[in-house]
Amino acid sequence: MAFELPRMVRIVEVIRETPLVKTFVLDGAIDAQPGQFIMLWLPGVDEKPMSVAGMRPLTVSVARVGPMTTALHALRAGDIVGWRGPFGRPFQLEIERPALLVAGGYGSAPLYALAQQALAAGMEVSVAIGARVADELLYADKFERLGVRLLLSTNDGSRGVQGFVTDAIAQSPISNLQSLTVYACGPEPMLVALHKLCRARGWNGQLSVERYMKCGFGICGQCALDDLLVCVDGPVMTLDQLEGKHDFGRWHRGPTGRKFEI
Repeated sequence: MAFELPRMVRIVEVIRETPLVKTFVLDGAIDAQPGQFIMLWLPGVDEKPMSVAGMRPLTVSVARVGPMTTALHALRAGDIVGWRGPFGRPFQLEIERPALLVAGGYGSAPLYALAQQALAAGMEVSVAIGARVADELLYADKFERLGVRLLLSTNDGSRGVQGFVTDAIAQSPISNLQSLTVYACGPEPMLVALHKLCRARGWNGQLSVERYMKCGFGICGQCALDDLLVCVDGPVMTLDQLEGKHDFGRWHRGPTGRKFEI
């Protein structure tokens, strides 16, 4: 049950993925779908939402961006963490359309499980990953081993197309497809750009939106995006859900509920 107290498990393995990201393999499993998340708890520190990168065993890939994730990065195999979930709406594969999975920043983890699911369903899969520099292209080698068409971009041009991930998409033959579904996870400005791109091209789209969360199941209201709650109405949302939302790409809430510009 998603609403129970956190289950305490040991960390089985810690894998360094990039200078800022580590993968934590936990001694447990979860029945979840790509795009759903768990609330990961460090006793005495904090609890944060984490995308599910693997189900059996339960795996999360975590960027070191604040006090809680810094404390998590200091843990080793054998240490104990707690988790509860899964929460949220997952990606829904549109089997009849080619799939373009787009990851920016640290968004590759939930899309890796989705790519595996799509390939198993016999779908045509392309993956576009963007990062600041080459060594921050999270999961690029893992996607390459899956055999998908891989599009890469870096801000400094150290690997792939120089620029944003949307530039890599625009320079690829995939941009000429008329029937396509975009599945994306990453920084909100990237999601806004993809929303516009999908509308301009007539593509379908499902975008995973991130917000500060406390409960994970719609009680605290901390993750409000206009009239939506990201933890229950998302995190994966359709283009129609996000159409015309004032906060999308503009505002988010901090720990106290105060709104800040993105």
